[in-house]
Amino acid sequence: MGHTSVMSMSLQLPLAVDLYVKLENAGDPNAVSNCFAANATVRDEGHTYEGLDAIKKWKAETKERYNHTIYPLAVSYRDGKTVLIARVSGSFPSSPV
Repeated sequence: MGHTSVMSMSLQLPLAVDLYVKLENAGDPNAVSNCFAANATVRDEGHTYEGLDAIKKWKAETKERYNHTIYPLAVSYRDGKTVLIARVSGSFPSSPV
């Protein structure tokens, strides 16, 4: 697949990505886990979280620690994958990133 990028105030995200961003910003780690397969793996800050229970715990801990919000900036499609570029703001060093 070719590289296509979208940047504007009316950014059209794929439904699954849009749902993830909305649920992430709502702050409910149990709802966010609905965006992941039962055998999903997440890598964040040098750690690996495998399975929904681990992902729920990771989401709850990061939301409590950083109280972050995701602001989508662009979406692109490369090699059959969707890539989201976003600004993340919260209570962490160097916020926003």
